[in-house]
Amino acid sequence: MRIGTIVPMTHTSSRERFSSDLATVAEVLVPGDGGYAESATILFAEGTPDVVVRPRDGAGVAAALRYAADAGLAVTVRSGGHSMAGLSTNDEGMVIDTRRINGVHLLDPSSGRVRIGAGATWGDVAAALRPYGLGLTAGDTAQVGVGGLTLGGGIGWMVRRHGLAIDNLAAVQLVTADGRLIGADAAEHADLFWALRGGGGNFGVAVGFDFIAQPVTTVHYGTITYQADDPRGLIAGWRDLGRDGDENLTTSLSLMPAAPGRPGVVMLTCCYASADGAEADKALRPFRALAPIVSDDIKPMPYADVLEDGSELPPGLRMDVHNTFFSTFDDARIAAVDELFNGGGAAISLRGMGGAVARVGQDATAFAHRDAEVMLAAAFLLPEDAPQDVLAQASHRWSRVSALGCGAYVGFLGSAEPSDVAAAYPTDTYRRLAAVKQRYDPGNVFRRTHNVLPH
Repeated sequence: MRIGTIVPMTHTSSRERFSSDLATVAEVLVPGDGGYAESATILFAEGTPDVVVRPRDGAGVAAALRYAADAGLAVTVRSGGHSMAGLSTNDEGMVIDTRRINGVHLLDPSSGRVRIGAGATWGDVAAALRPYGLGLTAGDTAQVGVGGLTLGGGIGWMVRRHGLAIDNLAAVQLVTADGRLIGADAAEHADLFWALRGGGGNFGVAVGFDFIAQPVTTVHYGTITYQADDPRGLIAGWRDLGRDGDENLTTSLSLMPAAPGRPGVVMLTCCYASADGAEADKALRPFRALAPIVSDDIKPMPYADVLEDGSELPPGLRMDVHNTFFSTFDDARIAAVDELFNGGGAAISLRGMGGAVARVGQDATAFAHRDAEVMLAAAFLLPEDAPQDVLAQASHRWSRVSALGCGAYVGFLGSAEPSDVAAAYPTDTYRRLAAVKQRYDPGNVFRRTHNVLPH
């Protein structure tokens, strides 16, 4: 199907502004239309695209891509809209909002194979799989979109037990830059399937994912809050326990800086991926002895209730987000993290890796950081109009820590500079991704990403 002649954007009806071909397979919105602002605005940015397209299926995505090519419009793809670098919207061109492609269908109860639309949220997925006693490890937040998190790798609350989201991925349905709907798996378009598992949105518009869900019912989940008298000692103790810990247990140690009227806080969030209360207590007991406890709300709950609602930034503030991996989290790196925290202004999260994620080969997927012991994320909460010297100071403080790291997780990057792309994809991984990019998107249509250039 060829998209027809462009109609000038001067009428009141969205359908009148665009070719009838496109309007029959997708909702088309321009500034001033109801729903436009909701699609153009994401958690970390407010966009003003020329047009928003809300397709219902792959055919709608293909029509939107052909229209964008004819009209010379740059393309941005939105799923949940949680890109920390603001890559889910733009200030010109077309936003393809996939959130109406959001079905969750259990294809085979015996194997757990489930097909999920790219625009679904992980909260939708958890709720749909719950009656079957199944679940997928993916993310922390219910509103995060399936598409973006999966394509970046997917670090979730069962990462040590079941690996990354991509480690449970069996196939991807994708619309290419030239409008073809194709399927990629280990046998068909295997090079593309490799790239889609961690390589981000560089290769097309994913419209569906086939996962193998795992048997998951009750988990033990919650937070232990410690007295923050000795953050460095707490970090070291958490590190030591994680090295030999039960792989059912995934933990994240968060250090929140002091704020007016509130002291600094150190919290351990835990998910023990089993209903066995005795084993959960055994695994958690040494963590409960790390330091004096202020509160402890860990309890059994359905896995679907683990994913929390996200929160918006307070007005007038921006979040400057960074991350890196540590293959070895030694005392020198702990000291650097402690210094970053004690310098004030940075909220820090340390996530335990290892377990199932480390048993996948380093080059088996485009997520190349399989040997990481810990992932560090840091968020600086700054005024929207923060002067350049304040931004530079935060960047300098972060650089002293990141220099000790070994790469980055594309899903938690707050910027999309070439240095970010290089951190996410080591040289050999990048070279292989670039070859796949050349095959499937030689014109770099999907450049509103942590962009891998075709070669």
